[in-house]
Amino acid sequence: MVSPADMVLFAAVVREGSFTRAAARLGITKQTVSERIAKLEAAAKVRLLERTTRRLRPTEAGAAYALRCAQIATQIDEANAELSQRHAEPVGLLRVSAPVLYGRRFLARVVGDYMQRFPQVRVELVLADRRVNLVEEGFDLAIRIGAMDDSNLTVKKLGDGYMYYVASPRFIREYGAPKPADLRTTRCVGLGRYETWSVGGVVAKVEPVLVVNDLEVACDAAIAGVGVARLPSLVCRDAVHAGRLELVLGAEPALPPVYAVYPSRAYLPAKVRTFVEALAANVEPMLPVEARPRRQRASAP
Repeated sequence: MVSPADMVLFAAVVREGSFTRAAARLGITKQTVSERIAKLEAAAKVRLLERTTRRLRPTEAGAAYALRCAQIATQIDEANAELSQRHAEPVGLLRVSAPVLYGRRFLARVVGDYMQRFPQVRVELVLADRRVNLVEEGFDLAIRIGAMDDSNLTVKKLGDGYMYYVASPRFIREYGAPKPADLRTTRCVGLGRYETWSVGGVVAKVEPVLVVNDLEVACDAAIAGVGVARLPSLVCRDAVHAGRLELVLGAEPALPPVYAVYPSRAYLPAKVRTFVEALAANVEPMLPVEARPRRQRASAP
């Protein structure tokens, strides 16, 4: 079987009209060119070139064959250029897995901005509170929170989250701003029938007046004035900035870090590289929440 490489070589020889010039263009020796063309003619059992001391020209069969070889050479060049372009410019399907809350509160806007920048990328965002197997389940990237336990993955830290105690202006007007010493008697919203809250050196077991199993519902209940809620910055940030919640008691130490993980650093597809860069550039959910100055706070609902 004739090698495609030899077909490309033959097209170059005919185009250049010389073994010497073709060898220089391809970065090989004239002897190598001569030997490969001889093998090509032997394999085809047809003379493809007429050689004299002054010139080299294709035979009738060689001219027709050179035309087809040139077409193949062009297709190979185009395929290689497309491959390089696919690596340089993000294209294709990007499959991302993320925890449900993180995806709802943060990823939608990041994905929207990303797809505006790179319209050739299609994104499949799967929200699930479990650790997917990236390779077996065909994901390009996952967002994970907490300790990393898979040394086969490439990991990029996106930042830390913070936990805050918050209450609505209505609650504060009615019950006053709680202090650490008030933890045991403060009305609160929690995720369990009993919780241990720790702030300002005080550790207290609290019994929430409202127990829910969803942080977003807990945030809404705090806004409604039910009680003090203990919420991650990702959930309470917008309400604090809007004046619907106020920071009380202070913040706890940072939550476990948030990471982007992907299977390999080598030959990283452009779609993965640029999406990780987009995540790293949007660090607001990882920043501490700043209390809104009291004079700017909206009136209580």
